[in-house]
Amino acid sequence: MKSIKHPGLAAILAASLLLPAQSAMAQANDQFIAIPSYRVGPYGTNGQSYYGGYVDYLNYVNMKEGGIDGVKISWEECETEYNNAKGVECYERMKSRNPVTRGTAINTMATGISYALIDKTAEDKVPLLMLGYGRTDAVDGSVFPYAFPLVTTYQMQASAVVKFIASRNGGSLAGKKIVFLYHDSAYGKEPIVALQAEASLGKFTLVEIPVAHPGNEQGAQWLRIRQENPDYVIFWGWGVMNQTALKAAQKVGYSREKMVGSWWAGSEEDTIPAGDAAKGYMSATWNVTGKDVPLIADIEKVVYGAGKGNMQDKGKIGSALYNRGVSGALATIEAVRTAQGKFGKGKVMSGEHMRWGLENLNITNARLQQLGATGLLPEIKTSCENHEGSGKIKIQQWDGSKWVLVSDWIEGNKNLIHPLFKASAARYAKEKGITPACMQQ
Repeated sequence: MKSIKHPGLAAILAASLLLPAQSAMAQANDQFIAIPSYRVGPYGTNGQSYYGGYVDYLNYVNMKEGGIDGVKISWEECETEYNNAKGVECYERMKSRNPVTRGTAINTMATGISYALIDKTAEDKVPLLMLGYGRTDAVDGSVFPYAFPLVTTYQMQASAVVKFIASRNGGSLAGKKIVFLYHDSAYGKEPIVALQAEASLGKFTLVEIPVAHPGNEQGAQWLRIRQENPDYVIFWGWGVMNQTALKAAQKVGYSREKMVGSWWAGSEEDTIPAGDAAKGYMSATWNVTGKDVPLIADIEKVVYGAGKGNMQDKGKIGSALYNRGVSGALATIEAVRTAQGKFGKGKVMSGEHMRWGLENLNITNARLQQLGATGLLPEIKTSCENHEGSGKIKIQQWDGSKWVLVSDWIEGNKNLIHPLFKASAARYAKEKGITPACMQQ
């Protein structure tokens, strides 16, 4: 099967309950990757850039290297619209497309969908890849063997943001007030326990203010923020909620230089529509922006030079979400390479093989440099005890026209956060009747 690049065509194919048997067999020699994506709906603009980068990298590996040690990559997108039920439906339809890979590694870019799939994927033995999102407690591979919240979890990200803010206040936030303005969903709620722990440890006041989906109505929330007059706002937004918040902050006179967003609130899709209201705003990130990264420049040369690029708007190549999509695909392919190193180069890797590959990742700076991807993601080294592999972020600031890094790598407080997710994983194990144990290596 050829790679599917047109979102409308992908949606039509995803709507089919079953493909003919020969189609699945035709892909048997490919490393087939199922992509439950979203390119329409309230978050479609963000998804277009992210999945554009993701698909471009898969195409790039095929074109540049002939696949992964000779194994061609194929893929199919299924439109979820960031909807939990549609996300589950897409997964169920696509897992049978290839009888060996069963989707390779499922990356929904939606915390709610990942929550809905975490038991199903474990039962089916298909890795659930939660790159910078999802359940923090899935870091514990003894309880969640098939779930991988790679790079940095929401709780470690929130802890690192607090550390950054403290660094700008002489190392202490005692007596300060921080508002946590968040998307009222699993995504927005995930870091609350970490922020509450940080507030207790750091002796600052935490004020939690939710925003209903999709977030284009925030008048009441920003009126309260003006009344609270916090020292900082930690912002956990997504989609239209982000530009709305920046404009609302400007309207009530709250300094954007005192706002620090999550990395899903730190893209050009958020800042450019906000205009002057975005200048000075900061956000977390795990990847650099721009085409100065050799890999991004080479993707544009190789893939778009051949007229096979996924992005209709080529101006978004090198944007925050495009580069993040590339980094997500890169991590996936590196896990395939790792699995091939154990189970056979030039062979198609199953979901069980991929689980091992993801649990034994060792993406060093030297490897990133070799790939031309320095700065696209931090070093990642995973194990059964740590399916996250990093826990680090950088902070970037919008200067009115582009993102500029204003920090080096910052690691969240492991001593504070890891006991939190371990306790959560233990409760989950007890609830589900799971005996925590690392799978055979």
